[in-house]
Amino acid sequence: MRSTRTPITLDTLDLHRPMRVVSLSTPAGAPEWPVRLEEIGFWPGELVSVLARGLPGNDPLVVRVGDSTFALRCEEAACVTVETVNPSAKEGKNHA
Repeated sequence: MRSTRTPITLDTLDLHRPMRVVSLSTPAGAPEWPVRLEEIGFWPGELVSVLARGLPGNDPLVVRVGDSTFALRCEEAACVTVETVNPSAKEGKNHA
């Protein structure tokens, strides 16, 4: 049986809610975004959370991925699909 759950994307998260990266999507008109997101650490399995939202309009987002912190526009964060972190998981994967 297939899951009917709606995918969760990084731009929709509550603040300080730890999640795990599942995949990256490519928006129309911006085929380079997934590559750029991978370059800064958005790999499947990495832990992520939204630390703050810009004012006004909640854009950009301050996002923690692994041990790094970045500002992402909401459109970029919408390319990152995430899932709930397993309670026993403590760290993301090491890609060094």
